[in-house]
Amino acid sequence: MTDKPTVLFVCVHNAGRSQMAAGYLAALAGDRVTVLSAGSEPKDEINPVAIAAMAEEGIDIANNAPKILTTDAVKESDVVITMGCGDVCPIFPGKRYEDWELDDPAGQGIDAVRPIRDDIKARIEGLLAELLPA
Repeated sequence: MTDKPTVLFVCVHNAGRSQMAAGYLAALAGDRVTVLSAGSEPKDEINPVAIAAMAEEGIDIANNAPKILTTDAVKESDVVITMGCGDVCPIFPGKRYEDWELDDPAGQGIDAVRPIRDDIKARIEGLLAELLPA
């Protein structure tokens, strides 16, 4: 049995950026990485424009639900990625933390969300190259 890495994406509402990132990582890594996402103040539903932007890439995040950030989720994770929202995240020694400065797609139209989505995809591809070297 191999020990696969766990990545946690955190943003305040867990409705846009973190959901898009989780969708990309799950799609590109398959079962080689465990993917979690959460927010400190999760919304009731995923941002519909984020869902539409990901659908253009063939990735369905429509059935995901925003989740509350828990200390356990951070403990379980090898990499914790916060999304430029100043989120207060429990810090544990030995974890890898990254902060990705990304515009918030909330309230934006699809033309504004596509570049955010594409930025996230590029970052996910870079992360995957580090986590799963060929």
